[in-house]
Amino acid sequence: MTELSKKVITFGCRLNNLESELIDQQLKQHSIDKNTFIFNTCAVTSEAERKARQSIRKIKKENPNAKIVVTGCSAQIDPNKWLQMEEVSNVIGNSEKTKKEFWKNFSLNQQNELATSDIMLVREDKTDFSGLVNQNSRYFLQIQNGCDHRCTFCVIPYGRGNSRSVSVNKILDNVNEALQNNFKEIVLTGVDLTSWGKELLGEEYSLGFLVKKILNEFKTLPRLRVSSIDPAEIDYELMEVLEHDHRFMPHLHLSIQHGDDLILKRMKRRHLYRDVINLVNEARRRRPEITFGADIISGFPTETSQAHRNTLKLIKEANINFVHAFPFSPREGTPAAKMKMLSSEIINKRAKEIRDLGHKNKIKYFKSIINNHKKVLIEEGNKGYTECFSRVQLNENISPGSLVDVKIISSNKNNLEGILL
Repeated sequence: MTELSKKVITFGCRLNNLESELIDQQLKQHSIDKNTFIFNTCAVTSEAERKARQSIRKIKKENPNAKIVVTGCSAQIDPNKWLQMEEVSNVIGNSEKTKKEFWKNFSLNQQNELATSDIMLVREDKTDFSGLVNQNSRYFLQIQNGCDHRCTFCVIPYGRGNSRSVSVNKILDNVNEALQNNFKEIVLTGVDLTSWGKELLGEEYSLGFLVKKILNEFKTLPRLRVSSIDPAEIDYELMEVLEHDHRFMPHLHLSIQHGDDLILKRMKRRHLYRDVINLVNEARRRRPEITFGADIISGFPTETSQAHRNTLKLIKEANINFVHAFPFSPREGTPAAKMKMLSSEIINKRAKEIRDLGHKNKIKYFKSIINNHKKVLIEEGNKGYTECFSRVQLNENISPGSLVDVKIISSNKNNLEGILL
């Protein structure tokens, strides 16, 4: 959970955080009731929904006269569930929450009001993120929304709709705005990044094409990064940019989810174990210093002990440096929710084993770069990130957004430690 002006409370992904910034901007611009709290929900796990409900009750208890508005993926998927909470005044859909025209006309006079539309009918992404320049040191730029795939564990397509891409010209305008505001790093974000452009111009457009276009158009942009991507769709042009333009940051976060081929098929993923190994080997051949993050689900229904060991084997063989492990959580309306669950004890035990292995890989990587020189982008105070997305704590405070030369001198379980050169 993150907070902006303490009036917009956000759960979930980076895209939700970005959209919350837009909502915050609109609340201020249109002087919407100062006693209004917007909850931007996530539907990825039942735990995320539980925390949102808990936070709503807490805020209402502390602010009995407050108006509580709920939006986000969970609100889009099941709006009535949220409207039935006595603390909640209004529920807003995912499409509505990003329309500036909607907020311009927004009124809290109507109690228990739903403002949701069929997200599956949305065909274009016309969200205007211009003016969002309070993103600390990195500029997060949405280039895509929605997803055309139907993984058996995932409800997000029903909260976000089908895949739709932001136009090239709009993206370039936003990059230009970021540079005008002196951002040193741009992060391309979306729900299914590697599907960007498919509905715009078919196979001629790809994420690699877009990355190359941005870097060619803006020679003064120091850093370009991508957020989580699907290992099944990384294209040749993206690999070319990775090898030849070092302004494209050498860190890829992969939506791997599992290391067992049968479980991957039951998840309806589009890659297998060997595809991940081939991908990381090819990327390291082109850019030896590259690091990898990965999302992994533990305890998927029907997962055997051998299937779990295959996941651990993949993390070792691919040398995933930063592992995000999620215990399987059934989501109502998905095929996986109808499958026989493993016990929570087994699921959590396996999640811990995955996290422990990921932590060992991270520490091993940290130790391997001690005494190396790195460029660090300062986030706040004395903390920032290297090109390979490793967190560094420095020996003194620097202005946020500064790009500085650093020598890595040591590490602990969470950070690298460095000194300015």
